[in-house]
Amino acid sequence: MNQSKTEIFTWPQAFAYAAAIVVLLASSVLMAEEAATADEPRTTVNSFFANEGREQGTPDKVSRDELAPFAKSAAIATGTRDRSALRSNKAASVAGTKVTPNLDFWFYEADVELFRDDDRDGYFAGIDLLFDADTTFFRAEVFAVAYLSYEGGPWIEYAETDDFVINGSSGSDEYVIVSDLVSGYPAGSYDILIELFDAFDGSFVADIGPENSSELAFLPLEDAARDDPGVSSPPVVVNHSGGGGAADLWTLAMLAAMGIGAGAIRRRRLLH
Repeated sequence: MNQSKTEIFTWPQAFAYAAAIVVLLASSVLMAEEAATADEPRTTVNSFFANEGREQGTPDKVSRDELAPFAKSAAIATGTRDRSALRSNKAASVAGTKVTPNLDFWFYEADVELFRDDDRDGYFAGIDLLFDADTTFFRAEVFAVAYLSYEGGPWIEYAETDDFVINGSSGSDEYVIVSDLVSGYPAGSYDILIELFDAFDGSFVADIGPENSSELAFLPLEDAARDDPGVSSPPVVVNHSGGGGAADLWTLAMLAAMGIGAGAIRRRRLLH
């Protein structure tokens, strides 16, 4: 007569097996999140202030932009940054020339103030970007394009101004772009690059980025969908009584999986 046997594990053995299953499940969740992040389109609301900088109360223009998703690239591993998406590079590639700044234009300064960190995790969902561009000419009409780089990845455009005027080397023509990152911006370290173009013919004239100003480097950002203080993960409490004893491996594995599943659901909510 055959007798079925139920394999019994001691607590240390059971927890070791359960921990291995938890690690595998967690890895699967993180890989899925990484893939979702790479395909997640970005939504940004930009407000433009062309006249009085941060002293201007009402923006000249507000736009809500649906943009292409971020994607990490091999540039991260090599220590270089992909600049192929920059307007200046695209124009130079078409013309078969190199990207060359116009010495009659330059950036005097750039300044960044971050805002909105409702969940107090150190990552902000708002960017207040101020810059002051100057020229040797008495007056010039230009426009600017702003880019973000996520975790050292390629430059991706996030804002474009209308045409505006700069007056010589005046300090009273500062331009401000206030951006609300609505969705599609995973928490991480970001850099900003600004390119300036001549409004007359669209030619590239100057740029400023993290290599020129520390104000534009290592900015802790995330979108508003992830900046939610109301979403939290309840602690997992395992109560057991008695000293020693035995546990069923599959029961512990199921409990571990449930814990990971709850975390995955919470993080998917953040992604949306």
